[in-house]
Amino acid sequence: MNTTPGKPVHLAVYDTLADWETGHATAQLARTGHEIRTVGPSTTPVRSVGGLRIQPDLALDDLRPEDSALLILPGADLWDTSDDLAPFARTARAFLDAGVPVAAICGATAGLAREGLLDDRDHTSAVSFYLAATGYAGGGRYVEADAVTEGPLITAGPTEPVAFAREILRLLGVYEGEVLDAWYRLFHDSDPAAYGVLEKAGAL
Repeated sequence: MNTTPGKPVHLAVYDTLADWETGHATAQLARTGHEIRTVGPSTTPVRSVGGLRIQPDLALDDLRPEDSALLILPGADLWDTSDDLAPFARTARAFLDAGVPVAAICGATAGLAREGLLDDRDHTSAVSFYLAATGYAGGGRYVEADAVTEGPLITAGPTEPVAFAREILRLLGVYEGEVLDAWYRLFHDSDPAAYGVLEKAGAL
């Protein structure tokens, strides 16, 4: 278990963001000492699809890959209804070019597809035809899985927030092996046996 977190994790926030998709990841990261900073199109408050008002910590223009451990991109209606979030996909490109991880779920995967970031990387999403509708060239790299990690990139569909968190925790070295598996089984399957493993490891 990683007990010495370094740079902050940045969570992208924008209007219509899907509240449920990143909560497991950010909560567990925060509980293990990782700083979570929100980044919006500007520092103007945004409102999630569930009506939560969020005040971004910083604007996207002020975010640099070298200052971050990870960029998390949640889904949002805006990924499919406008080009408003395209700057976040371009920022994801800058992160990946710098070797800094990016984790995208649901609609954010379509944004990365439009940016060309999934053409040459294994990835997943809600369903393959959802990404195919973007016209991207990466259909042959689509994987039917709950979540996929390819190098520094994590992708997942909207119904897999726990698997998405699992891959983030693995990539950042928060949990590994038996402990990571137990964490997933507890939150995904409500497996009571997993509780004892986590308690023994001090991971609760």
